[in-house]
Amino acid sequence: MKLGYINYLNCYPFYYEMTEKKPIPGVEIVPAYPSELNEMMRKGELDMSPISSAAYADIQDEVMILPDFCLASVGYVRSVILISKVPIEELDKKKIGLSRASQTSVVLLKSLLRKYYHIEPEYEDKDPSPVLQEMDAALIIGNEAMIQMSEAIPYIYDLGDLWFRKTGFPVVFAVFAVRKQAMKKHSKTLKAVIDSYRHSLQYLETEHETFIRKAREKYPNIVYDISAYYRLLKYEFTTDLKAALRFYFSVSGELGFLRQVNSLNFME
Repeated sequence: MKLGYINYLNCYPFYYEMTEKKPIPGVEIVPAYPSELNEMMRKGELDMSPISSAAYADIQDEVMILPDFCLASVGYVRSVILISKVPIEELDKKKIGLSRASQTSVVLLKSLLRKYYHIEPEYEDKDPSPVLQEMDAALIIGNEAMIQMSEAIPYIYDLGDLWFRKTGFPVVFAVFAVRKQAMKKHSKTLKAVIDSYRHSLQYLETEHETFIRKAREKYPNIVYDISAYYRLLKYEFTTDLKAALRFYFSVSGELGFLRQVNSLNFME
Protein backbone atom coordinates (compact mmCIF):
# COMPACT_ATOMS: atom_id res chain seq x y z
CA MET A 1 0.00 0.00 0.00
CA LYS A 2 1.30 3.46 -0.89
CA LEU A 3 0.83 5.97 1.90
CA GLY A 4 1.46 9.69 1.45
CA TYR A 5 3.20 11.80 4.09
CA ILE A 6 3.18 15.61 4.14
CA ASN A 7 6.88 16.20 4.58
CA TYR A 8 6.42 18.98 7.10
CA LEU A 9 6.84 19.27 10.84
CA ASN A 10 3.07 19.49 11.33
CA CYS A 11 2.44 16.00 9.93
CA TYR A 12 5.33 14.25 11.68
CA PRO A 13 3.31 13.37 14.84
CA PHE A 14 1.19 10.93 12.81
CA TYR A 15 4.25 9.10 11.47
CA TYR A 16 6.42 8.93 14.58
CA GLU A 17 5.63 5.29 15.37
CA MET A 18 5.89 4.17 11.73
CA THR A 19 9.23 5.85 11.14
CA GLU A 20 10.90 5.66 14.55
CA LYS A 21 9.52 2.54 16.22
CA LYS A 22 7.41 0.10 14.27
CA PRO A 23 7.26 0.15 10.45
CA ILE A 24 4.13 -1.44 9.00
CA PRO A 25 4.83 -4.35 6.62
CA GLY A 26 3.57 -3.66 3.11
CA VAL A 27 3.37 0.12 3.57
CA GLU A 28 5.50 2.38 1.36
CA ILE A 29 5.63 5.91 2.78
CA VAL A 30 5.80 8.61 0.09
CA PRO A 31 6.96 12.00 1.49
CA ALA A 32 6.11 15.12 -0.53
CA TYR A 33 4.60 18.60 -0.44
CA PRO A 34 0.81 18.66 0.11
CA SER A 35 0.21 19.79 -3.48
CA GLU A 36 2.21 16.84 -4.80
CA LEU A 37 0.29 14.40 -2.62
CA ASN A 38 -2.98 15.98 -3.78
CA GLU A 39 -2.01 15.29 -7.39
CA MET A 40 -0.85 11.74 -6.68
CA MET A 41 -4.14 11.00 -4.95
CA ARG A 42 -6.05 12.49 -7.87
CA LYS A 43 -4.17 10.24 -10.30
CA GLY A 44 -4.61 7.15 -8.14
CA GLU A 45 -0.88 6.86 -7.46
CA LEU A 46 -1.45 6.70 -3.70
CA ASP A 47 -3.89 4.55 -1.78
CA MET A 48 -4.12 6.87 1.21
CA SER A 49 -2.69 10.22 2.20
CA PRO A 50 -3.15 13.41 4.13
CA ILE A 51 -4.29 15.93 1.53
CA SER A 52 -5.02 19.64 1.49
CA SER A 53 -8.61 20.07 2.63
CA ALA A 54 -9.25 22.05 -0.56
CA ALA A 55 -8.14 19.07 -2.64
CA TYR A 56 -11.02 17.02 -1.24
CA ALA A 57 -13.38 19.15 -3.32
CA ASP A 58 -11.72 17.91 -6.50
CA ILE A 59 -11.67 14.20 -5.63
CA GLN A 60 -14.66 13.91 -3.29
CA ASP A 61 -16.31 11.25 -5.47
CA GLU A 62 -13.25 8.99 -5.37
CA VAL A 63 -12.19 9.08 -1.72
CA MET A 64 -13.42 8.74 1.84
CA ILE A 65 -12.14 10.78 4.79
CA LEU A 66 -10.83 9.31 8.04
CA PRO A 67 -13.29 10.59 10.66
CA ASP A 68 -10.88 10.87 13.59
CA PHE A 69 -7.84 12.79 12.32
CA CYS A 70 -7.01 16.11 10.70
CA LEU A 71 -4.44 18.92 10.70
CA ALA A 72 -6.06 22.05 12.08
CA SER A 73 -5.61 25.12 14.25
CA VAL A 74 -7.92 27.30 16.28
CA GLY A 75 -6.56 30.73 15.47
CA TYR A 76 -2.80 31.31 15.44
CA VAL A 77 -0.84 28.51 13.72
CA ARG A 78 2.53 30.08 12.76
CA SER A 79 3.12 27.85 9.72
CA VAL A 80 0.69 29.53 7.29
CA ILE A 81 1.65 33.18 6.89
CA LEU A 82 1.36 36.10 4.53
CA ILE A 83 4.52 38.20 4.42
CA SER A 84 4.08 41.65 2.94
CA LYS A 85 5.80 44.94 2.18
CA VAL A 86 2.60 46.86 2.90
CA PRO A 87 -0.38 46.47 5.26
CA ILE A 88 -2.84 43.81 4.11
CA GLU A 89 -5.53 46.45 3.48
CA GLU A 90 -3.27 48.02 0.82
CA LEU A 91 -2.78 44.87 -1.27
CA ASP A 92 -5.54 45.60 -3.78
CA LYS A 93 -4.09 45.22 -7.30
CA LYS A 94 -0.71 44.37 -5.76
CA LYS A 95 1.30 41.24 -6.65
CA ILE A 96 1.04 38.30 -4.25
CA GLY A 97 3.15 35.19 -4.72
CA LEU A 98 1.32 31.98 -3.85
CA SER A 99 3.20 28.94 -2.58
CA ARG A 100 2.69 25.97 -4.88
CA ALA A 101 3.01 23.69 -1.84
CA SER A 102 -0.60 23.72 -0.66
CA GLN A 103 -4.09 24.29 -2.02
CA THR A 104 -5.99 24.91 1.23
CA SER A 105 -3.97 27.97 2.20
CA VAL A 106 -4.19 29.49 -1.29
CA VAL A 107 -7.99 29.26 -1.25
CA LEU A 108 -8.03 30.48 2.36
CA LEU A 109 -6.06 33.60 1.44
CA LYS A 110 -8.12 34.35 -1.66
CA SER A 111 -11.36 33.91 0.29
CA LEU A 112 -10.15 36.18 3.10
CA LEU A 113 -9.04 38.95 0.78
CA ARG A 114 -12.14 38.95 -1.41
CA LYS A 115 -14.91 38.35 1.13
CA TYR A 116 -13.53 40.03 4.24
CA TYR A 117 -11.07 42.66 2.94
CA HIS A 118 -12.86 43.36 -0.37
CA ILE A 119 -9.65 43.50 -2.37
CA GLU A 120 -8.45 41.76 -5.54
CA PRO A 121 -4.66 41.39 -5.80
CA GLU A 122 -2.79 39.89 -8.73
CA TYR A 123 -1.72 36.34 -7.89
CA GLU A 124 1.30 34.47 -9.16
CA ASP A 125 2.31 30.89 -8.34
CA LYS A 126 5.74 30.62 -6.75
CA ASP A 127 8.06 27.93 -5.42
CA PRO A 128 7.85 27.58 -1.63
CA SER A 129 10.30 30.20 -0.36
CA PRO A 130 10.25 32.79 2.47
CA VAL A 131 11.33 35.70 0.25
CA LEU A 132 9.43 38.55 -1.38
CA GLN A 133 11.75 39.36 -4.29
CA GLU A 134 9.67 41.18 -6.93
CA MET A 135 6.37 40.47 -5.13
CA ASP A 136 4.50 42.88 -2.85
CA ALA A 137 3.48 39.97 -0.63
CA ALA A 138 3.83 36.20 -0.51
CA LEU A 139 1.98 33.26 1.00
CA ILE A 140 4.40 30.95 2.82
CA ILE A 141 3.41 27.66 4.43
CA GLY A 142 4.82 24.71 6.34
CA ASN A 143 8.48 24.45 7.27
CA GLU A 144 9.37 27.37 5.00
CA ALA A 145 7.29 29.63 7.25
CA MET A 146 9.30 28.59 10.31
CA ILE A 147 12.87 28.97 9.08
CA GLN A 148 15.11 32.02 9.39
CA MET A 149 13.95 34.76 7.01
CA SER A 150 16.68 36.04 4.71
CA GLU A 151 15.29 39.57 4.69
CA ALA A 152 13.47 41.94 7.02
CA ILE A 153 9.71 41.55 6.58
CA PRO A 154 7.66 44.67 7.43
CA TYR A 155 4.33 42.83 7.86
CA ILE A 156 3.63 39.20 8.77
CA TYR A 157 0.06 37.89 9.02
CA ASP A 158 -0.93 34.51 10.41
CA LEU A 159 -3.79 33.21 8.24
CA GLY A 160 -5.18 30.90 10.91
CA ASP A 161 -5.48 33.90 13.20
CA LEU A 162 -6.98 36.16 10.51
CA TRP A 163 -9.59 33.55 9.52
CA PHE A 164 -10.58 32.97 13.15
CA ARG A 165 -10.89 36.71 13.79
CA LYS A 166 -12.99 37.30 10.67
CA THR A 167 -15.22 34.20 10.79
CA GLY A 168 -15.05 32.76 14.29
CA PHE A 169 -14.08 29.40 12.79
CA PRO A 170 -10.88 27.36 13.07
CA VAL A 171 -9.08 26.16 9.93
CA VAL A 172 -8.78 22.51 8.93
CA PHE A 173 -5.73 22.58 6.70
CA ALA A 174 -5.59 18.88 5.83
CA VAL A 175 -7.69 15.74 6.04
CA PHE A 176 -6.73 12.10 5.61
CA ALA A 177 -8.21 10.54 2.47
CA VAL A 178 -8.46 6.93 1.34
CA ARG A 179 -9.23 5.99 -2.24
CA LYS A 180 -12.39 3.88 -2.38
CA GLN A 181 -10.63 1.11 -4.34
CA ALA A 182 -8.09 0.76 -1.53
CA MET A 183 -10.62 0.27 1.22
CA LYS A 184 -11.29 -3.39 0.41
CA LYS A 185 -7.94 -4.18 -1.17
CA HIS A 186 -5.93 -2.93 1.82
CA SER A 187 -8.47 -3.16 4.66
CA LYS A 188 -6.13 -4.79 7.21
CA THR A 189 -3.24 -2.49 6.34
CA LEU A 190 -5.49 0.55 6.58
CA LYS A 191 -6.49 -0.49 10.08
CA ALA A 192 -2.81 -0.88 11.01
CA VAL A 193 -2.05 2.62 9.70
CA ILE A 194 -4.96 4.14 11.62
CA ASP A 195 -3.86 2.35 14.80
CA SER A 196 -0.31 3.62 14.23
CA TYR A 197 -1.56 7.20 13.85
CA ARG A 198 -3.40 6.89 17.15
CA HIS A 199 -0.36 5.44 18.93
CA SER A 200 1.88 8.15 17.49
CA LEU A 201 -0.28 10.95 18.86
CA GLN A 202 -0.17 9.26 22.26
CA TYR A 203 3.63 9.22 22.10
CA LEU A 204 3.55 12.99 21.68
CA GLU A 205 2.23 13.04 25.25
CA THR A 206 3.98 10.05 26.85
CA GLU A 207 7.43 10.49 25.25
CA HIS A 208 7.30 14.23 24.73
CA GLU A 209 10.99 15.10 25.13
CA THR A 210 12.18 12.24 22.91
CA PHE A 211 9.45 13.04 20.40
CA ILE A 212 10.51 16.70 20.16
CA ARG A 213 14.19 15.74 19.86
CA LYS A 214 13.43 13.37 16.97
CA ALA A 215 11.35 16.05 15.25
CA ARG A 216 14.20 18.53 15.65
CA GLU A 217 16.65 16.04 14.16
CA LYS A 218 14.36 15.43 11.19
CA TYR A 219 13.71 19.14 10.55
CA PRO A 220 16.87 20.93 11.78
CA ASN A 221 16.16 24.22 9.97
CA ILE A 222 13.09 25.03 12.05
CA VAL A 223 13.79 28.05 14.26
CA TYR A 224 10.42 27.99 16.03
CA ASP A 225 9.82 26.24 19.37
CA ILE A 226 8.62 22.83 18.17
CA SER A 227 6.96 21.91 21.44
CA ALA A 228 4.98 25.16 21.42
CA TYR A 229 4.08 24.63 17.77
CA TYR A 230 2.60 21.21 18.45
CA ARG A 231 0.44 22.73 21.17
CA LEU A 232 -1.08 25.05 18.56
CA LEU A 233 -2.11 22.22 16.25
CA LYS A 234 -5.27 20.16 16.53
CA TYR A 235 -5.15 16.56 15.37
CA GLU A 236 -8.48 15.20 16.57
CA PHE A 237 -11.23 15.76 14.00
CA THR A 238 -13.86 17.01 16.42
CA THR A 239 -17.45 17.93 15.64
CA ASP A 240 -16.49 21.62 15.83
CA LEU A 241 -13.64 21.16 13.35
CA LYS A 242 -15.93 19.29 10.95
CA ALA A 243 -18.34 22.22 11.14
CA ALA A 244 -15.42 24.58 10.48
CA LEU A 245 -14.45 22.62 7.39
CA ARG A 246 -18.01 22.73 6.08
CA PHE A 247 -17.99 26.51 6.57
CA TYR A 248 -14.69 26.81 4.68
CA PHE A 249 -16.16 24.80 1.79
CA SER A 250 -19.34 26.89 1.76
CA VAL A 251 -17.39 30.18 1.54
CA SER A 252 -14.86 28.97 -1.04
CA GLY A 253 -17.61 27.33 -3.11
CA GLU A 254 -19.75 30.47 -2.99
CA LEU A 255 -16.79 32.53 -4.21
CA GLY A 256 -16.03 30.05 -7.01
CA PHE A 257 -12.58 29.08 -5.71
CA LEU A 258 -13.53 25.41 -5.22
CA ARG A 259 -15.99 22.89 -6.55
CA GLN A 260 -19.06 22.78 -4.30
CA VAL A 261 -18.84 20.25 -1.47
CA ASN A 262 -22.29 19.18 -0.29
CA SER A 263 -21.19 16.55 2.21
CA LEU A 264 -18.14 15.12 3.91
CA ASN A 265 -17.95 11.40 3.19
CA PHE A 266 -16.35 9.60 6.12
CA MET A 267 -14.94 6.08 6.17
CA GLU A 268 -16.73 3.89 8.70
